[in-house]
Amino acid sequence: MTRVLVVDDQFLIRAGLVGLLEAAPGFEVAGEAGDGEEAVRLAAETRPDVVLMDIRMPGVNGIEATARILAQAPDRPPRVLVLTTFDLDEYVYGALRAGASGFLLKDSGPERLLAAVTAVDGGDALFAPSVTRRLVEAFARQQAPRAAAGGPRPPDLGVLTSREAEVLKLTARGLSNLEIADRLYISEATVKTHLNRTMTKLGLGSRAQAVVLAYETGLVTPGG
Repeated sequence: MTRVLVVDDQFLIRAGLVGLLEAAPGFEVAGEAGDGEEAVRLAAETRPDVVLMDIRMPGVNGIEATARILAQAPDRPPRVLVLTTFDLDEYVYGALRAGASGFLLKDSGPERLLAAVTAVDGGDALFAPSVTRRLVEAFARQQAPRAAAGGPRPPDLGVLTSREAEVLKLTARGLSNLEIADRLYISEATVKTHLNRTMTKLGLGSRAQAVVLAYETGLVTPGG
C-alpha cells in the first residue's frame, strides 16, 4: 500500500486527486494540504511514502515545502512528485534541485499519474525522462552564468570513480538503469550500486538531483 499526501491550493484539483487515489487499489491517502506550510506539518505527522506536490502556491511554495519535508524526514524521506501546469517551469527545476524525484503535468491522465506515483515510490525518479531532460537543459544554461558570478558551487565530481562518473553521465542523458547496464556490459544491480554510491558521495537525495548536478557541473552539456 502506497501512502500519498496530496498538496494543492485548488480545492477541486486536490479533491480530484484524492478521489482518484482512494478509488485505485494499492493506494491510501495519508492526508491533504492546501498550502506548503500545511504540507510540511502533515508530512511530519503522517510520514507518507509519496507527496504529490503542487509547485506554485501562495506563501510557502512547492520548492520550499519540498526542501523542508526532505530535511525533516527522520529516516527514509518521502518521494516528492511535483505537479505543474506546464513542463518548462523554473519552479519545477528548483524543486528537482531541492530533492524532488520527478514531475508530472497536471493534465496527465489517471493511469499516467498512478504509474508515476508507483514509479517514484519504487525509487525510479525522472518520470518522463525526455521532458525532464529538456527542463534541466533549459535551466542549467541559466545556472552557469550565475555560478560564474559567485553563486554556490556544486560538489566536486573528482570524488567519483571513472565508472561512477560514466553511470552519472548516462543517467543524465535519460537512460534507464537497464539501458545503462546494456551500454556498459554490466548488471542492472551494479548500475544501481554505482548510482547509490555517487549520490552518497555527493550528498544527493534523488536521481533527479543527480541529473541536475551533472548538467550544472558540465559533466553533461545541454544539447551535447
